[in-house]
Amino acid sequence: MGQGYGVGFRSLTTEVTDHRPPVEGDIPSWLSGTLIRNGPGLFDVGGERLGHWFDGLAMLRRYAFEDGTLSYSNRFLRTDAYADAMDGSVSGQFGTDRTGVGKIASWLRALGPPEITDNANVHVARLDGEYVALTEAPRRVAFDPATLETRGAFGFDDDLGEHVTAAHLVRDPETDAWFGFVTEFGRTPEYHVYRLDPDRRARERVASIAADGPGYVHDCSITTDHVVLVETPLVMPIRRALSPFSEGILDVLDWQPERGTRVLVVDRETGDLVADPALPPVFAFHHVNAYATGDEVVVDLVEFPDPGIVDAMRLDALDDDPSDVDVPDGRPVRYRVDLRSNGIDRSTLHPVGVELPRVAPDVVGREYRYAYAQATDREGANGLVKLDVETGRTREWWEDGVFVEEPVPVRRPDATAEDDGVVVAPALDSRAEETRLLVFDAGTLALLADASLPHAEPFGFHGRFFRDS
Repeated sequence: MGQGYGVGFRSLTTEVTDHRPPVEGDIPSWLSGTLIRNGPGLFDVGGERLGHWFDGLAMLRRYAFEDGTLSYSNRFLRTDAYADAMDGSVSGQFGTDRTGVGKIASWLRALGPPEITDNANVHVARLDGEYVALTEAPRRVAFDPATLETRGAFGFDDDLGEHVTAAHLVRDPETDAWFGFVTEFGRTPEYHVYRLDPDRRARERVASIAADGPGYVHDCSITTDHVVLVETPLVMPIRRALSPFSEGILDVLDWQPERGTRVLVVDRETGDLVADPALPPVFAFHHVNAYATGDEVVVDLVEFPDPGIVDAMRLDALDDDPSDVDVPDGRPVRYRVDLRSNGIDRSTLHPVGVELPRVAPDVVGREYRYAYAQATDREGANGLVKLDVETGRTREWWEDGVFVEEPVPVRRPDATAEDDGVVVAPALDSRAEETRLLVFDAGTLALLADASLPHAEPFGFHGRFFRDS
Protein backbone atom coordinates (compact mmCIF):
# COMPACT_ATOMS: atom_id res chain seq x y z
CA MET A 1 0.00 0.00 0.00
CA GLY A 2 2.85 2.37 0.84
CA GLN A 3 2.87 5.99 1.89
CA GLY A 4 -0.08 8.35 1.49
CA TYR A 5 -2.91 6.01 2.34
CA GLY A 6 -3.39 7.50 5.83
CA VAL A 7 -5.83 10.08 4.47
CA GLY A 8 -8.25 7.21 3.86
CA PHE A 9 -8.37 6.38 7.57
CA ARG A 10 -9.25 9.88 8.76
CA SER A 11 -12.69 10.54 10.16
CA LEU A 12 -15.09 12.49 7.95
CA THR A 13 -17.80 14.55 9.62
CA THR A 14 -19.27 16.47 6.68
CA GLU A 15 -22.30 15.28 4.74
CA VAL A 16 -23.38 16.64 1.36
CA THR A 17 -26.54 16.17 -0.69
CA ASP A 18 -26.79 16.12 -4.48
CA HIS A 19 -23.43 17.76 -4.99
CA ARG A 20 -22.54 18.21 -8.67
CA PRO A 21 -18.80 17.62 -8.94
CA PRO A 22 -16.71 18.85 -11.86
CA VAL A 23 -16.09 16.07 -14.39
CA GLU A 24 -13.12 15.76 -16.73
CA GLY A 25 -13.89 13.67 -19.79
CA ASP A 26 -17.27 12.20 -20.68
CA ILE A 27 -19.59 9.92 -18.75
CA PRO A 28 -21.38 7.66 -21.25
CA SER A 29 -24.95 8.85 -21.74
CA TRP A 30 -26.26 5.27 -21.46
CA LEU A 31 -24.93 4.99 -17.88
CA SER A 32 -28.12 5.62 -15.94
CA GLY A 33 -28.60 4.52 -12.35
CA THR A 34 -27.01 4.80 -8.96
CA LEU A 35 -23.96 3.30 -7.34
CA ILE A 36 -24.52 3.06 -3.58
CA ARG A 37 -21.50 2.15 -1.48
CA ASN A 38 -21.09 1.44 2.21
CA GLY A 39 -18.15 1.70 4.54
CA PRO A 40 -16.75 3.31 7.66
CA GLY A 41 -16.76 7.08 7.94
CA LEU A 42 -15.84 7.93 11.53
CA PHE A 43 -12.90 6.42 13.43
CA ASP A 44 -12.63 8.76 16.43
CA VAL A 45 -15.19 8.68 19.24
CA GLY A 46 -15.07 10.54 22.55
CA GLY A 47 -11.48 11.62 21.92
CA GLU A 48 -10.36 8.02 21.38
CA ARG A 49 -9.31 6.21 18.23
CA LEU A 50 -11.27 3.06 17.37
CA GLY A 51 -9.43 -0.24 17.20
CA HIS A 52 -9.86 -1.42 13.62
CA TRP A 53 -10.77 -0.24 10.13
CA PHE A 54 -13.85 -2.48 10.30
CA ASP A 55 -15.14 -0.54 13.34
CA GLY A 56 -15.77 2.85 11.71
CA LEU A 57 -19.33 4.16 11.81
CA ALA A 58 -21.36 3.32 8.72
CA MET A 59 -21.47 6.03 6.06
CA LEU A 60 -23.41 5.57 2.82
CA ARG A 61 -22.13 7.14 -0.40
CA ARG A 62 -24.40 7.73 -3.42
CA TYR A 63 -23.17 8.37 -6.96
CA ALA A 64 -26.12 8.99 -9.31
CA PHE A 65 -25.69 8.98 -13.10
CA GLU A 66 -28.16 10.43 -15.62
CA ASP A 67 -27.59 11.58 -19.22
CA GLY A 68 -23.87 12.00 -18.77
CA THR A 69 -24.11 13.86 -15.46
CA LEU A 70 -23.14 12.89 -11.90
CA SER A 71 -24.49 13.86 -8.49
CA TYR A 72 -22.97 12.83 -5.18
CA SER A 73 -24.30 12.47 -1.63
CA ASN A 74 -22.98 10.96 1.58
CA ARG A 75 -24.72 10.37 4.89
CA PHE A 76 -24.10 8.45 8.09
CA LEU A 77 -26.60 5.79 9.07
CA ARG A 78 -28.47 7.06 12.14
CA THR A 79 -28.22 3.87 14.17
CA ASP A 80 -27.99 3.09 17.86
CA ALA A 81 -24.24 2.75 17.38
CA TYR A 82 -24.14 6.23 15.82
CA ALA A 83 -26.17 7.71 18.70
CA ASP A 84 -23.82 6.12 21.24
CA ALA A 85 -20.83 7.52 19.37
CA MET A 86 -22.33 11.00 19.40
CA ASP A 87 -22.59 10.56 23.19
CA GLY A 88 -18.90 9.66 23.28
CA SER A 89 -18.96 5.87 23.60
CA VAL A 90 -18.70 2.87 21.32
CA SER A 91 -18.78 -0.87 21.99
CA GLY A 92 -19.55 -4.21 20.40
CA GLN A 93 -17.53 -3.59 17.23
CA PHE A 94 -15.13 -5.87 15.38
CA GLY A 95 -12.03 -4.61 17.18
CA THR A 96 -13.41 -2.12 19.70
CA ASP A 97 -15.35 -3.10 22.79
CA ARG A 98 -15.45 -2.66 26.52
CA THR A 99 -13.40 -5.21 28.41
CA GLY A 100 -13.06 -6.55 31.91
CA VAL A 101 -14.95 -4.91 34.77
CA GLY A 102 -16.55 -2.29 32.53
CA LYS A 103 -17.95 -4.94 30.23
CA ILE A 104 -19.18 -7.07 33.13
CA ALA A 105 -20.94 -4.04 34.56
CA SER A 106 -22.67 -3.36 31.26
CA TRP A 107 -23.79 -7.00 31.12
CA LEU A 108 -25.23 -6.74 34.62
CA ARG A 109 -27.10 -3.57 33.74
CA ALA A 110 -28.56 -5.34 30.69
CA LEU A 111 -29.20 -8.58 32.65
CA GLY A 112 -26.97 -10.39 30.16
CA PRO A 113 -24.88 -9.58 27.10
CA PRO A 114 -26.06 -6.27 25.57
CA GLU A 115 -27.71 -6.16 22.17
CA ILE A 116 -25.33 -6.64 19.27
CA THR A 117 -24.25 -3.67 17.19
CA ASP A 118 -26.33 -2.21 14.38
CA ASN A 119 -23.33 -0.49 12.80
CA ALA A 120 -24.19 -1.84 9.35
CA ASN A 121 -21.09 -0.65 7.48
CA VAL A 122 -20.15 -3.47 5.08
CA HIS A 123 -22.52 -3.77 2.09
CA VAL A 124 -25.93 -2.89 0.65
CA ALA A 125 -28.69 -4.82 -1.10
CA ARG A 126 -32.26 -4.34 -2.26
CA LEU A 127 -34.44 -6.83 -0.40
CA ASP A 128 -38.22 -7.03 -0.83
CA GLY A 129 -38.23 -3.52 -2.28
CA GLU A 130 -36.20 -2.02 0.58
CA TYR A 131 -32.64 -0.76 0.36
CA VAL A 132 -30.74 -2.31 3.23
CA ALA A 133 -27.32 -1.75 4.80
CA LEU A 134 -25.64 -4.97 5.89
CA THR A 135 -22.90 -6.08 8.25
CA GLU A 136 -21.73 -9.33 9.86
CA ALA A 137 -23.87 -8.82 12.94
CA PRO A 138 -27.47 -9.97 12.42
CA ARG A 139 -28.94 -6.45 12.46
CA ARG A 140 -29.83 -4.77 9.20
CA VAL A 141 -30.79 -1.14 8.59
CA ALA A 142 -33.11 0.15 5.86
CA PHE A 143 -32.45 3.48 4.17
CA ASP A 144 -33.89 5.75 1.48
CA PRO A 145 -31.94 5.26 -1.77
CA ALA A 146 -32.54 8.86 -2.91
CA THR A 147 -31.79 10.79 0.29
CA LEU A 148 -29.78 8.11 2.18
CA GLU A 149 -31.88 8.88 5.26
CA THR A 150 -32.17 6.02 7.72
CA ARG A 151 -35.58 4.35 7.77
CA GLY A 152 -35.00 1.95 10.66
CA ALA A 153 -34.37 -1.70 11.38
CA PHE A 154 -34.98 -4.26 8.65
CA GLY A 155 -36.03 -7.75 9.73
CA PHE A 156 -36.67 -11.09 8.08
CA ASP A 157 -39.93 -12.99 8.55
CA ASP A 158 -38.36 -16.30 9.56
CA ASP A 159 -36.80 -18.04 12.54
CA LEU A 160 -33.39 -18.83 11.07
CA GLY A 161 -30.94 -18.91 13.98
CA GLU A 162 -27.98 -16.58 13.53
CA HIS A 163 -25.16 -15.17 15.62
CA VAL A 164 -22.90 -14.10 12.76
CA THR A 165 -24.13 -13.40 9.27
CA ALA A 166 -22.51 -12.83 5.90
CA ALA A 167 -22.93 -9.28 4.60
CA HIS A 168 -22.20 -10.65 1.11
CA LEU A 169 -25.39 -11.84 -0.56
CA VAL A 170 -25.04 -13.34 -4.04
CA ARG A 171 -27.77 -12.72 -6.62
CA ASP A 172 -28.59 -15.28 -9.29
CA PRO A 173 -28.86 -13.26 -12.53
CA GLU A 174 -31.59 -15.52 -13.98
CA THR A 175 -33.96 -15.81 -11.02
CA ASP A 176 -32.98 -12.67 -9.05
CA ALA A 177 -32.95 -14.86 -5.93
CA TRP A 178 -30.35 -14.06 -3.28
CA PHE A 179 -28.17 -16.71 -1.65
CA GLY A 180 -26.33 -16.25 1.63
CA PHE A 181 -25.51 -17.95 4.91
CA VAL A 182 -25.44 -17.34 8.64
CA THR A 183 -23.48 -18.96 11.46
CA GLU A 184 -25.28 -20.24 14.53
CA PHE A 185 -23.35 -21.09 17.69
CA GLY A 186 -24.35 -23.93 19.99
CA ARG A 187 -23.13 -27.35 21.05
CA THR A 188 -22.84 -28.14 17.36
CA PRO A 189 -22.29 -24.85 15.52
CA GLU A 190 -23.73 -24.72 12.02
CA TYR A 191 -23.70 -22.71 8.84
CA HIS A 192 -27.25 -22.22 7.59
CA VAL A 193 -27.27 -21.66 3.82
CA TYR A 194 -30.40 -19.90 2.59
CA ARG A 195 -32.23 -18.62 -0.46
CA LEU A 196 -34.24 -15.38 -0.48
CA ASP A 197 -36.62 -14.60 -3.33
CA PRO A 198 -36.56 -10.94 -4.40
CA ASP A 199 -40.09 -10.12 -3.26
CA ARG A 200 -40.06 -11.98 0.06
CA ARG A 201 -38.70 -11.48 3.57
CA ALA A 202 -38.72 -15.12 4.60
CA ARG A 203 -35.43 -16.87 3.99
CA GLU A 204 -35.72 -20.45 2.80
CA ARG A 205 -33.19 -22.78 4.39
CA VAL A 206 -31.22 -24.65 1.74
CA ALA A 207 -28.93 -26.58 4.08
CA SER A 208 -27.44 -26.66 7.55
CA ILE A 209 -23.81 -27.75 7.66
CA ALA A 210 -21.82 -28.68 10.75
CA ALA A 211 -19.20 -25.97 11.25
CA ASP A 212 -15.64 -26.78 12.22
CA GLY A 213 -14.67 -24.15 14.77
CA PRO A 214 -16.84 -22.40 13.57
CA GLY A 215 -14.68 -20.60 11.05
CA TYR A 216 -14.79 -16.91 10.23
CA VAL A 217 -16.35 -17.10 6.77
CA HIS A 218 -16.87 -13.73 5.10
CA ASP A 219 -18.22 -14.52 1.63
CA CYS A 220 -19.69 -17.23 -0.58
CA SER A 221 -20.30 -17.91 -4.26
CA ILE A 222 -22.87 -19.74 -6.36
CA THR A 223 -23.12 -21.76 -9.53
CA THR A 224 -26.37 -22.50 -11.34
CA ASP A 225 -26.68 -25.58 -9.10
CA HIS A 226 -24.57 -24.95 -5.99
CA VAL A 227 -23.64 -22.66 -3.12
CA VAL A 228 -19.95 -22.67 -2.17
CA LEU A 229 -18.40 -21.71 1.18
CA VAL A 230 -14.68 -21.82 1.97
CA GLU A 231 -14.11 -22.52 5.66
CA THR A 232 -10.61 -21.42 6.65
CA PRO A 233 -9.00 -22.27 10.01
CA LEU A 234 -9.46 -18.77 11.42
CA VAL A 235 -11.97 -19.89 14.01
CA MET A 236 -14.33 -18.22 16.48
CA PRO A 237 -14.19 -20.30 19.70
CA ILE A 238 -17.57 -19.95 21.36
CA ARG A 239 -16.28 -19.68 24.93
CA ARG A 240 -13.91 -16.92 23.98
CA ALA A 241 -16.68 -15.14 22.08
CA LEU A 242 -18.80 -15.04 25.23
CA SER A 243 -15.96 -13.86 27.48
CA PRO A 244 -16.31 -10.36 28.97
CA PHE A 245 -12.52 -10.02 28.65
CA SER A 246 -12.45 -10.17 24.83
CA GLU A 247 -12.17 -6.88 22.95
CA GLY A 248 -14.50 -7.45 20.04
CA ILE A 249 -14.58 -10.24 17.46
CA LEU A 250 -10.98 -9.48 16.51
CA ASP A 251 -9.85 -10.59 19.96
CA VAL A 252 -11.88 -13.80 19.61
CA LEU A 253 -10.46 -15.00 16.30
CA ASP A 254 -7.90 -17.80 16.61
CA TRP A 255 -5.69 -19.10 13.79
CA GLN A 256 -5.58 -22.90 14.06
CA PRO A 257 -3.76 -24.02 10.91
CA GLU A 258 -3.81 -27.67 11.92
CA ARG A 259 -7.51 -27.72 10.99
CA GLY A 260 -6.75 -26.98 7.34
CA THR A 261 -9.27 -25.46 4.93
CA ARG A 262 -12.56 -26.98 3.78
CA VAL A 263 -14.37 -26.16 0.54
CA LEU A 264 -18.09 -26.79 1.14
CA VAL A 265 -20.20 -27.36 -1.99
CA VAL A 266 -23.96 -27.50 -1.39
CA ASP A 267 -26.60 -28.55 -3.91
CA ARG A 268 -29.00 -25.60 -4.23
CA GLU A 269 -32.07 -27.81 -4.75
CA THR A 270 -31.56 -30.77 -2.42
CA GLY A 271 -29.42 -29.13 0.26
CA ASP A 272 -26.97 -32.04 0.10
CA LEU A 273 -23.32 -31.39 0.85
CA VAL A 274 -22.02 -32.82 -2.42
CA ALA A 275 -18.33 -32.14 -1.80
CA ASP A 276 -16.12 -31.00 1.09
CA PRO A 277 -12.50 -31.45 -0.02
CA ALA A 278 -9.67 -30.28 2.23
CA LEU A 279 -6.76 -27.97 1.48
CA PRO A 280 -3.76 -26.80 3.48
CA PRO A 281 -4.46 -23.78 5.72
CA VAL A 282 -5.19 -20.53 3.88
CA PHE A 283 -7.29 -17.45 4.56
CA ALA A 284 -9.76 -15.62 2.31
CA PHE A 285 -12.18 -12.75 2.56
CA HIS A 286 -13.66 -12.59 -0.92
CA HIS A 287 -14.75 -14.91 -3.68
CA VAL A 288 -14.41 -13.82 -7.30
CA ASN A 289 -16.94 -16.15 -8.94
CA ALA A 290 -17.82 -19.83 -9.37
CA TYR A 291 -19.39 -22.05 -12.00
CA ALA A 292 -20.13 -25.71 -12.69
CA THR A 293 -19.00 -27.69 -15.68
CA GLY A 294 -19.86 -31.38 -15.88
CA ASP A 295 -18.87 -33.07 -12.62
CA GLU A 296 -16.62 -30.19 -11.60
CA VAL A 297 -17.17 -26.98 -9.68
CA VAL A 298 -14.72 -24.15 -10.33
CA VAL A 299 -14.25 -21.61 -7.53
CA ASP A 300 -12.14 -18.47 -7.93
CA LEU A 301 -11.22 -16.38 -4.90
CA VAL A 302 -8.57 -14.11 -3.40
CA GLU A 303 -6.31 -16.20 -1.18
CA PHE A 304 -3.88 -15.23 1.60
CA PRO A 305 -1.41 -17.65 3.20
CA ASP A 306 -2.66 -16.67 6.67
CA PRO A 307 -4.93 -14.08 8.31
CA GLY A 308 -2.19 -11.47 8.71
CA ILE A 309 -4.30 -9.07 6.64
CA VAL A 310 -6.83 -8.90 9.50
CA ASP A 311 -4.28 -7.66 12.05
CA ALA A 312 -2.71 -5.39 9.44
CA MET A 313 -5.95 -3.40 9.33
CA ARG A 314 -5.73 -2.37 13.00
CA LEU A 315 -5.83 1.40 13.13
CA ASP A 316 -2.88 1.65 15.50
CA ALA A 317 -0.79 -0.15 12.86
CA LEU A 318 -2.15 1.91 10.00
CA ASP A 319 -1.53 5.15 11.91
CA ASP A 320 2.18 4.33 12.36
CA ASP A 321 4.98 5.11 9.92
CA PRO A 322 3.76 3.68 6.59
CA SER A 323 7.19 2.29 5.84
CA ASP A 324 6.82 0.00 8.85
CA VAL A 325 3.39 -1.36 7.87
CA ASP A 326 3.38 -4.70 6.09
CA VAL A 327 -0.02 -5.16 4.46
CA PRO A 328 0.02 -8.58 2.77
CA ASP A 329 -1.26 -9.07 -0.77
CA GLY A 330 -3.91 -11.60 -1.72
CA ARG A 331 -3.56 -13.61 -4.92
CA PRO A 332 -6.31 -14.75 -7.31
CA VAL A 333 -6.50 -18.54 -7.22
CA ARG A 334 -8.72 -21.22 -8.73
CA TYR A 335 -10.04 -24.34 -7.02
CA ARG A 336 -11.35 -27.16 -9.18
CA VAL A 337 -13.55 -29.48 -7.14
CA ASP A 338 -14.23 -32.96 -8.53
CA LEU A 339 -17.74 -33.90 -7.37
CA ARG A 340 -17.14 -37.59 -8.09
CA SER A 341 -13.92 -38.11 -6.16
CA ASN A 342 -14.22 -35.21 -3.65
CA GLY A 343 -10.80 -34.14 -4.90
CA ILE A 344 -9.54 -30.63 -5.41
CA ASP A 345 -6.90 -28.99 -7.57
CA ARG A 346 -5.52 -25.53 -6.78
CA SER A 347 -3.80 -23.16 -9.19
CA THR A 348 -2.81 -19.49 -9.22
CA LEU A 349 -4.63 -17.45 -11.86
CA HIS A 350 -2.00 -14.68 -11.84
CA PRO A 351 0.72 -13.52 -9.42
CA VAL A 352 -0.74 -9.99 -9.20
CA GLY A 353 -1.77 -8.81 -5.73
CA VAL A 354 -5.53 -8.11 -5.58
CA GLU A 355 -8.51 -7.55 -3.34
CA LEU A 356 -12.16 -6.51 -3.61
CA PRO A 357 -12.84 -8.52 -6.82
CA ARG A 358 -15.97 -8.13 -8.94
CA VAL A 359 -17.40 -9.62 -12.12
CA ALA A 360 -20.21 -8.41 -14.39
CA PRO A 361 -23.56 -9.20 -12.68
CA ASP A 362 -24.81 -11.22 -15.66
CA VAL A 363 -22.01 -13.80 -15.33
CA VAL A 364 -22.30 -14.44 -11.59
CA GLY A 365 -22.41 -18.22 -11.13
CA ARG A 366 -21.66 -18.82 -14.81
CA GLU A 367 -18.54 -19.59 -16.79
CA TYR A 368 -16.90 -16.22 -17.33
CA ARG A 369 -13.75 -14.58 -18.65
CA TYR A 370 -13.05 -11.26 -16.90
CA ALA A 371 -12.66 -10.18 -13.30
CA TYR A 372 -11.91 -6.68 -12.03
CA ALA A 373 -10.18 -5.94 -8.75
CA GLN A 374 -8.17 -3.49 -6.74
CA ALA A 375 -4.47 -4.06 -7.55
CA THR A 376 -2.40 -3.89 -4.38
CA ASP A 377 1.21 -4.83 -5.03
CA ARG A 378 2.89 -1.48 -5.71
CA GLU A 379 4.20 1.07 -3.24
CA GLY A 380 2.39 4.40 -2.95
CA ALA A 381 -0.81 3.46 -4.81
CA ASN A 382 -3.55 0.91 -5.40
CA GLY A 383 -4.45 0.34 -9.03
CA LEU A 384 -7.20 -1.26 -11.06
CA VAL A 385 -6.61 -4.65 -12.67
CA LYS A 386 -8.64 -6.54 -15.26
CA LEU A 387 -7.85 -10.27 -15.20
CA ASP A 388 -8.58 -12.57 -18.12
CA VAL A 389 -9.13 -15.89 -16.33
CA GLU A 390 -8.88 -17.83 -19.62
CA THR A 391 -5.49 -16.55 -20.74
CA GLY A 392 -4.04 -15.38 -17.43
CA ARG A 393 -3.30 -11.97 -18.91
CA THR A 394 -4.00 -8.68 -17.19
CA ARG A 395 -4.55 -5.01 -17.98
CA GLU A 396 -3.76 -2.51 -15.24
CA TRP A 397 -4.28 1.18 -14.51
CA TRP A 398 -2.13 3.05 -11.98
CA GLU A 399 -1.47 6.61 -10.90
CA ASP A 400 1.08 7.57 -8.25
CA GLY A 401 -0.52 8.53 -4.97
CA VAL A 402 -3.97 7.30 -6.04
CA PHE A 403 -5.65 4.44 -4.19
CA VAL A 404 -8.42 2.77 -6.22
CA GLU A 405 -11.17 1.14 -4.17
CA GLU A 406 -13.65 -1.60 -5.14
CA PRO A 407 -14.32 -1.53 -8.90
CA VAL A 408 -17.92 -2.09 -10.01
CA PRO A 409 -18.47 -3.28 -13.60
CA VAL A 410 -21.64 -2.08 -15.34
CA ARG A 411 -22.51 -3.57 -18.73
CA ARG A 412 -23.92 -1.46 -21.51
CA PRO A 413 -27.65 -2.16 -22.06
CA ASP A 414 -28.09 -4.89 -24.68
CA ALA A 415 -24.35 -5.64 -24.64
CA THR A 416 -23.28 -9.00 -26.03
CA ALA A 417 -19.61 -8.96 -25.00
CA GLU A 418 -18.90 -9.61 -21.34
CA ASP A 419 -16.66 -6.55 -21.09
CA ASP A 420 -18.80 -4.14 -23.12
CA GLY A 421 -19.50 -1.41 -20.60
CA VAL A 422 -17.73 0.57 -17.91
CA VAL A 423 -16.06 0.04 -14.58
CA VAL A 424 -16.85 2.61 -11.89
CA ALA A 425 -14.53 3.04 -8.91
CA PRO A 426 -13.86 5.68 -6.27
CA ALA A 427 -10.18 6.46 -5.76
CA LEU A 428 -8.44 8.42 -3.04
CA ASP A 429 -5.97 10.98 -4.40
CA SER A 430 -3.66 11.19 -1.39
CA ARG A 431 -1.72 14.17 -2.73
CA ALA A 432 -4.78 16.32 -3.39
CA GLU A 433 -6.49 14.86 -0.28
CA GLU A 434 -9.70 14.27 -2.18
CA THR A 435 -11.62 11.31 -3.54
CA ARG A 436 -12.20 11.04 -7.26
CA LEU A 437 -14.87 8.95 -8.95
CA LEU A 438 -13.35 7.26 -11.99
CA VAL A 439 -15.22 5.75 -14.94
CA PHE A 440 -13.20 3.34 -17.10
CA ASP A 441 -13.92 1.55 -20.35
CA ALA A 442 -14.44 -2.06 -19.22
CA GLY A 443 -12.68 -3.44 -22.28
CA THR A 444 -9.51 -1.34 -22.41
CA LEU A 445 -9.39 0.33 -18.95
CA ALA A 446 -9.10 3.68 -20.72
CA LEU A 447 -10.14 6.44 -18.30
CA LEU A 448 -13.35 7.97 -19.69
CA ALA A 449 -14.36 10.33 -16.88
CA ASP A 450 -12.78 11.67 -13.69
CA ALA A 451 -14.89 13.54 -11.10
CA SER A 452 -13.44 15.30 -8.04
CA LEU A 453 -15.62 14.85 -4.96
CA PRO A 454 -15.85 17.62 -2.34
CA HIS A 455 -13.81 15.76 0.29
CA ALA A 456 -11.63 12.76 0.94
CA GLU A 457 -13.88 9.81 1.65
CA PRO A 458 -12.57 7.30 4.18
CA PHE A 459 -11.82 3.99 2.50
CA GLY A 460 -15.07 2.08 2.10
CA PHE A 461 -15.94 -1.57 1.58
CA HIS A 462 -18.62 -2.62 -0.91
CA GLY A 463 -21.44 -1.34 -3.08
CA ARG A 464 -23.93 -2.15 -5.83
CA PHE A 465 -25.09 -0.39 -8.96
CA PHE A 466 -28.87 -0.03 -9.17
CA ARG A 467 -30.20 0.83 -12.61
CA ASP A 468 -33.56 2.13 -11.40
CA SER A 469 -32.76 3.86 -8.09
